[in-house]
Amino acid sequence: MDDLSTARLWLMRSAFVALALLLLFFHLLPIDTQPVSLFSPELFPPLETIDPAEARLRALLDQGTDRVWVGPDLLIAFAFAWSLRRPDYVPALLLAALFLLNDLLLQRPPGLWALLALLACNNLSNRSKSLRDATFGAEWIAVSLLLIGILLMNRIVLSVLLVQPPQLRLSMIELGMTILFYPAVVFVTRTLMGVRRAAPGELDSLGGRG
Repeated sequence: MDDLSTARLWLMRSAFVALALLLLFFHLLPIDTQPVSLFSPELFPPLETIDPAEARLRALLDQGTDRVWVGPDLLIAFAFAWSLRRPDYVPALLLAALFLLNDLLLQRPPGLWALLALLACNNLSNRSKSLRDATFGAEWIAVSLLLIGILLMNRIVLSVLLVQPPQLRLSMIELGMTILFYPAVVFVTRTLMGVRRAAPGELDSLGGRG
């Protein structure tokens, strides 16, 4: 009966929000992965020739141009895993708010990636029953295809809107890392957080049958 309780429902929703904020916190830590020479002359520009505001703007515009590595997008990986197992724990409004917050804080074009990620999660939620009895390999393939699809759609829309998309190399690295880490995300979701698919005929927290 605990799985049917309102307290359990809101506890798990709160846990997902806490997880998303924790992932965002670590993502925003000032950890740079680009190679830097301590004695590079570019690190010591003449102070009288550079306005501080202009220097900060240049740094923001050039952020990531020389990066050699980028980690996985764990938020979307966890959102996919939870949407497949217990979509009642991650309603659309909650996911939309968290994805939009990530867009704003990570300086992405606000709303585009959030919308694509939300549509992908909704697709997985609708297919959760059909994928319930499938092997993990089938789930992994479905998730990988969705990740590839939203990456391509994101780049296409940005190009049509004449907005410079992220570096293709870094985007591909992030995509590959996200797909590679997905089994670990599922392991944490099931084993450590106790988020499992509802059994056939079992009522979820919203009263729907699994």
